Amino acid sequence: MAGIACARTLVQAGHQVTVFEKSSAAGGRTTTVDSPFGGFDAGVQYFTVRDARFARAIDTVPGVCKRWSANSVRVLDAAGRVTAAGLPTREAHWVASPGMQSLVATWAEPLAQAGRLITDTCVTRIEHDALNAPGWQLRTEGPDGGHHVYAGFDAVLLAQPATPAQALLSTSAIDSSLSAALSSVAIAPCWTLMLAYPQAVRPGLTTLGPQWNAARSTHHRIAWLARESSKPGRPSVERWTVQASPAWSAEHLEDDAERVQAKLIKAFAEVTGIRAQPAHAQTQRWRYAQTTHPLGRSHLWDAQLGLGACGDWCLGHRLEDAFVSGLELALAVA
Repeated sequence: MAGIACARTLVQAGHQVTVFEKSSAAGGRTTTVDSPFGGFDAGVQYFTVRDARFARAIDTVPGVCKRWSANSVRVLDAAGRVTAAGLPTREAHWVASPGMQSLVATWAEPLAQAGRLITDTCVTRIEHDALNAPGWQLRTEGPDGGHHVYAGFDAVLLAQPATPAQALLSTSAIDSSLSAALSSVAIAPCWTLMLAYPQAVRPGLTTLGPQWNAARSTHHRIAWLARESSKPGRPSVERWTVQASPAWSAEHLEDDAERVQAKLIKAFAEVTGIRAQPAHAQTQRWRYAQTTHPLGRSHLWDAQLGLGACGDWCLGHRLEDAFVSGLELALAVA
């Protein structure tokens, strides 16, 4: 979100922009994970809109974002009992459709069509351009291990979590005030579990377990649960996304995915009462999931070097924070 918001704003200001994406598509933590039973929002579950600029940007892609009536977000105790109604329903919960990735993907499409979105490419080093100092060139690595150098850039903007951004600057031996600022940011990890129960779709049975569709939990393993099939524009097959607590995720960060999956399925059954065997179970590990100590300003920009950084971690952990960060970095550069 931060990178594409930044890139599209710079393009609108008349700049030529190239986006390098490590994954196969732009999305980041809005990634939608596909399965034979429907998609899962493996990262960001929903978003709110408080900044007028974010609202105007969403209005440019009518129909992509839809309001999600989650019967309010419940708060559960460790045994799965509802203790509070949670987030107020007066603030709209929004999702992109048919998956959370759709919003970023739609905004990124003009870049892709122009050949300016380079996917499956990891930037391994930033260097001064050998032929056009003080410009920049990037050393990259593709999925097949192939290496390539891209040159001719006036500025390089890092739209990635603070820790890998700082590591890239260090590997590149770049002396910038950005490094010290990045080191002040703390981001917690998260293990995500995705479950599908197609057996719930039959006459007389539409859902399994609780009647709520989203909840925050105080269970020591689980922080969040959402019934994916309750979100607008999704297939009706009963699907759940379960996100582990930051503390538990950190404790089990390097555990085998199969072991993590088994422990989270057990906790899911304890919280929801759903003890049926899922037809599909999948886990995903996010090393950098939720900001616990933000930067405290919207972006970083070293105009003298032509280096900048943005991300939700600048302001918090909300999707809108990522948008605002990318937008304001672009405005500073432009």
